[in-house]
Amino acid sequence: LAVPLTLKIANVNWQSKLNKAAHHTSDYSSTEVILRRGQAFKITVNLQTIVQSGDNFTFIASTGNFPMAHISHPSHSSSKTSALHEPGCMNFTIFSPADAVIGRYKLKLQTVSGNKVSSTLLGQFVLLFNPWCPNDDVYMANEKERWEYVLNDSGIIFQGLEKHIQQEAWNYGQFEEGILDISLAILDRSLNHRQDPAVDTSNRNNPTYVSRVISATVNSNDEKGVVEGKWNGKYCSGTNPLQWSGSVTILRKWYRGRYKPVRYGQCWVFAGVMCTVLRSLGIPTRVITNFNSAHDTNINLSIDEYIDISGKTLHLTEDSVWNFHVWNESWFIRRDLGSFYDGWQVLDATPQERSKGIYQCGPASTRAIKEGHVNLDYDSSFVFAAVNADYVTWIHYSKKRKERIYSDTRKIGKFISTKAVGSNARVDVTANYKYPEGSLKERRVYKKALKLLGMRSTGKRTKITRCRRRSSVAWTQPAQKPSISGKLILDASPVIGQDILLTLSLRNLISDFKTIKVKLSASLVLRDRKKKRRNSVSLSIPVKEISFKISYSQYKNSLMDDRKILVTALCETKQGASLLVEKDIVLQDPLLTIKVLGPTVVHKAVNVQVTFTNPLSEVVTDCVLQAEGSGLLKEQLRIKYVNAIWLIIHSLWWKIWNKSGFFKKILKTKQSLKGKRESDNIFFPLDIKLLKSQDIYCNEMF
Repeated sequence: LAVPLTLKIANVNWQSKLNKAAHHTSDYSSTEVILRRGQAFKITVNLQTIVQSGDNFTFIASTGNFPMAHISHPSHSSSKTSALHEPGCMNFTIFSPADAVIGRYKLKLQTVSGNKVSSTLLGQFVLLFNPWCPNDDVYMANEKERWEYVLNDSGIIFQGLEKHIQQEAWNYGQFEEGILDISLAILDRSLNHRQDPAVDTSNRNNPTYVSRVISATVNSNDEKGVVEGKWNGKYCSGTNPLQWSGSVTILRKWYRGRYKPVRYGQCWVFAGVMCTVLRSLGIPTRVITNFNSAHDTNINLSIDEYIDISGKTLHLTEDSVWNFHVWNESWFIRRDLGSFYDGWQVLDATPQERSKGIYQCGPASTRAIKEGHVNLDYDSSFVFAAVNADYVTWIHYSKKRKERIYSDTRKIGKFISTKAVGSNARVDVTANYKYPEGSLKERRVYKKALKLLGMRSTGKRTKITRCRRRSSVAWTQPAQKPSISGKLILDASPVIGQDILLTLSLRNLISDFKTIKVKLSASLVLRDRKKKRRNSVSLSIPVKEISFKISYSQYKNSLMDDRKILVTALCETKQGASLLVEKDIVLQDPLLTIKVLGPTVVHKAVNVQVTFTNPLSEVVTDCVLQAEGSGLLKEQLRIKYVNAIWLIIHSLWWKIWNKSGFFKKILKTKQSLKGKRESDNIFFPLDIKLLKSQDIYCNEMF
């Protein structure tokens, strides 16, 4: 009687290059085997013993603390694994289910030979979502869209104002060294995982669940999440959110700092980091910017602005409107809602309001938002208000008297934007969120949403009430028909360092003579439109046009980092009619130009020239140049130079290791005109070229 021999394995060939190419994971900077679910992969097992006829092999893959996820079956089941036998080796093709849990797996080979069972650990691999697999919930049919929303490691985030939209480059870097490990660590640091690791791990096959957990863990409000938010005050204990230009530095800092939240972030930082994490896990994701974005704290689909008789904003409500707000959309099907709601899902990691007790938001189907289905999971009502709330302006005369001067149904949710597929152009996706403003369909959807919100709590119709702090004036009272109209016009493009020239143009809508009292004020603007009044002037004359200026000396010491100023004109007639005219102004930054000096060759350094022109008529000191780029720089560069003389052009050269095969457009640079000196200097070759004969202090090595 022959005694079965224990199968001995010499080594395992994971055929890494072949599998990574087939699974579209070649870009990950990792020696680990990275695969996508629902797709076959190949391994070769080299043996030290001879396989006996009748031996049975079973591959067991497990993830998490318990072997709960098995993705393979005995080798005689051809639908799951297949094997080709050669002397001394066995070639296997293994299939994972399209709904397998994502994460890091251990793969074991269990052998049954006669009555003897043995098990051998073959190694580890990481399994991701698979947008290329038709049976995966994240399947995306269009190849160009898969490249953009999964494989593209750089992008554009739109910021600014609705009439002055700016592009900001962002380095997602989802394939950079360590980022995938950090993304998996984010899941393991979530409240869900700490409360019940087994249940949390078993739910990681569902993109709805995974994306919602990520939206909670990217911010730090409920746990040791990645980014701590800060919207005002000084940033001495951290980094000004405007100085971030990519996710890689933030994620590494969080991971290396033993999960201490990184200070500080705002909406575009949260969205950029979340996009990196979701793309690294295989979920198609893009960044969305909503201009004039409402924060409706009481979810009644109305934002009230109160001003005093001078035009100054009064903070009588917690509601606000952001000049712009940035969130994410991810692409997957909604098994919990039905196929109608498949497609793009809104996710927002910026901590604004609690959802089920945690600062998280989404996923909310864009189809549900457009149709006013605000009763559906998750947070559809909050997102609906952000893009489609009504905006009502009141003059607050006293505690007992206020006047509703304007109700705007079109102000909120303008130019909802994202980066185009294959280019840096802006694509307007407003039509994905709502029907055309002012259309009958849009108003019907709005009323349907109000009705659903009134019925949501008890199942019975309830009255939608306003904040208690407001007076008894009915909020549904129609505003007076205006007898005058007006607009503020910039006489020249506003540039930082120069005076701002404006004209207030007023028009009489009724054929009678009017004396109009005009109160002008210019205010600093934070991103939530809360303002600090700086100065004002009052006029009481028959008026058609008023020209005025805001001098550089008036705003230079008070300008915020985002360079925004709000100008308001409160116009009142003797007959009691009122008109509020507002204009947001964003001052243009000095431009940086980047020039590659010479050809780019893989694994060879290339010289890059960055040119900056100081627009101010004064010396600026402690200047910092930042640069980063996926596949080009391992870490973010911070190069300091001492000062910049008026209208002198400085050219900086440094060498970049080009390992990715082409010079990427993402190379992102930022300058700080009043940057603080850093204690840790970057030592890097640097030269400065002066185009005018002026002296400047500069070291050749920093």
